[in-house]
Amino acid sequence: MIVKNKIEKPFGPSATTTGVVFFILGIISIYYSLFSIILIVAGAFIGFTRVSTFIDIEKGRIKFSDVLFGIFPAGKWIDINNQMTIGLENSRRGFRTYSRGMRTNETIVKDVRIVLYTSNGKKIGPIKKYDSQKSANEDLEELGKTLGVKVHIF
Repeated sequence: MIVKNKIEKPFGPSATTTGVVFFILGIISIYYSLFSIILIVAGAFIGFTRVSTFIDIEKGRIKFSDVLFGIFPAGKWIDINNQMTIGLENSRRGFRTYSRGMRTNETIVKDVRIVLYTSNGKKIGPIKKYDSQKSANEDLEELGKTLGVKVHIF
């Protein structure tokens, strides 16, 4: 069984919304101009690309990937061994957008992620994302048992 976890949108909330608008406008205007094909491709890339994690529980492997255009996963499978550990990490990402009047719109996204580490403590990548520390703590032990790795508490 493969578990799919959506981690984030790499371009941020403002660019993702703009990409979806470009995609829709490109579809609407395709009858009037072939230039709209560029809008469709650019809008689909910016609006639908996301970062995801695929966990193959039966084969004991994990795939950190960018899902291009929301359809094509790009990444490679990593075998999980029992020397690896998982732990929690607080994430804070900020996105800044400027309007035509040079006003800034800042969006700050805070979340908690379960992250996979090597036996040396080097971060490999995020496995799952949560809004609160409590829900992440509840799922951390269960995910550690499912994957057969140790839980590392920092």
